[in-house]
Amino acid sequence: MKKRFVSIVLSGILAAALLAGCGDSAGAGTQDPGEAQTEDLTQKENPDQTTEETPPLSGPSEANEVKIWVADNVVAFTNEQIETFKQLYPEFSGFTFTVEPVGEGDAATNMITDVVSGADVYAFAQDQIARLVSAGALEEVAPENVAALTANNVSGSVEAATVGGTLYAYPMTADNGYFLYYDKSVVADPGDLDQILADCEAAGKNFYMEINSGWYQTAFFFGTGCALSYTTDEAGNFTAANCDYASENGVVAVKEMIRLASSPAFQNGSAAGEATNLGAIVDGTWDSGTVRELLGDNYACAKLPSFTGSDGKTYQMSGFGGYKLLGVKPQEDDLKLACCDALAAFLSGEEIQVARYEAAGWGPSNINAQNSEKIQADEALSAVSEQLQYCVPQGQYPGDYWTLAVSLGDDIRQGNLTTDSTDEEILAVLQAFQDACISYAK
Repeated sequence: MKKRFVSIVLSGILAAALLAGCGDSAGAGTQDPGEAQTEDLTQKENPDQTTEETPPLSGPSEANEVKIWVADNVVAFTNEQIETFKQLYPEFSGFTFTVEPVGEGDAATNMITDVVSGADVYAFAQDQIARLVSAGALEEVAPENVAALTANNVSGSVEAATVGGTLYAYPMTADNGYFLYYDKSVVADPGDLDQILADCEAAGKNFYMEINSGWYQTAFFFGTGCALSYTTDEAGNFTAANCDYASENGVVAVKEMIRLASSPAFQNGSAAGEATNLGAIVDGTWDSGTVRELLGDNYACAKLPSFTGSDGKTYQMSGFGGYKLLGVKPQEDDLKLACCDALAAFLSGEEIQVARYEAAGWGPSNINAQNSEKIQADEALSAVSEQLQYCVPQGQYPGDYWTLAVSLGDDIRQGNLTTDSTDEEILAVLQAFQDACISYAK
C-alpha cells in the first residue's frame, strides 16, 4: 500500500503541523510528544539524511491539482492558509491548489457518488465517516502520525475520526453539541438539575429543553447508560441497530424526563430566539449571541447538569456530540498523497484551528487551542468543550428515528406518561420504541 511507503517520508514533513504545542495536556497518548517532536523536527531540518535513508518520491502525475472542499464561509480563510502552506513546504511547488465551497453536510454524498472526481482533501461531518470508509473515499492516517493526532486532540474528536480501530481523518473542530446557558442571578448551582429547576421556579423563570427531539432526548438516555446506534453500508443503508432503551436504565431516563416536564418552570424548546422570561436553556453555540443579548451581565454557560435518578443514583447528562473532520482521498501518486496528507495536517493544526476560530468562530478540537486564552474567554465554547467529554459522537440515524423520538417526547408532554405511570407501563412504551428503532435496519 502506497500509504505505508509515503508515511516514512511524512514523519518529517508533518511533524511541525501535528506536534506543534504538544505538552502535558489531558488526553495525551502513550508516546511522549516532546520526544516525537524532537526526533521528527530533526529529520525535517536535515533533509540530506532523509534522502539517504528513503527512496525519492515519484514526481507528480499530469493531474497535479489538489482539490479542497470546505464550507463556503471558510473558503477565503482556507485560501489564505494555503498560501502560507506553500511557503512552508516548497517541496510541493509542483502542485496547484483549488478550494471549492462544498459544505460538510454535502461532501460525503458527493464523494461517494464519484470518488474519482471528488476532492483530494475535504471537510466532512463525523456522522458520515463510516460511509466514506466503506466507499474507499478515505485514506487512513499513517500509523506514525496517529500518536501525535491522538495526543493533540480531544478524545471525542479522535473517536469520531476512527472506524474499526483505525484513524481515518484529521480532527478539526469540537463545537457541535448542546450545553446549559443560564441566568447567574437566578441559578445558584448549574451542576444540579434539581437545583436549577428549583431556582427557576422560585424566581418565576423558565427552563427550556426540547424533550420531544431525538437529538436532545439522548441527554437522558445516554446519561443513564443506554445505547442507540446504527451500522450502515457504503450506500448509506442501515444494516444493524444497537438499541437497549427498553431497560431499567431507559426507565430511569424517562422518569427524569417526566419529572422535568412536570415542573412549572419547564418549557419545551431549544431556540433562544423564541424564549421568554429565560432562566436557563439547553442550547448550542449557534445561539450564544442571542442568549447573551437576553441575559446581559447575567449571561453564563456550563456543561449540562447531573440529576438524581428514580433509583437514587446520580447521572451526568450526556447527548450527541458533533465534530468536523478533514479527510484525504486515496491517491495513486506518491508525492500527491504526501502533499495531501501534509496539507490536511497543516489545516487541522493548533495554530490554524485558533485562527479559524478568530475568522469564523469554529471551536477547536486541538487541546492546546482549547486551552488558549482566546478560546477560554469564550464561555460558550468552553462549556461545549467540557460537555463533549460526556457525549457520544453522532452517527447516521434513519429519518424515521427522529419522527419516532418526537412521539416519545410528546407522550410525556401530553400526559400519556406521568409521574403516576408504573415502571411496567413505561417499559412497554420503551419496548415499542426500541422495536421500531431496530426495524429501521434491514
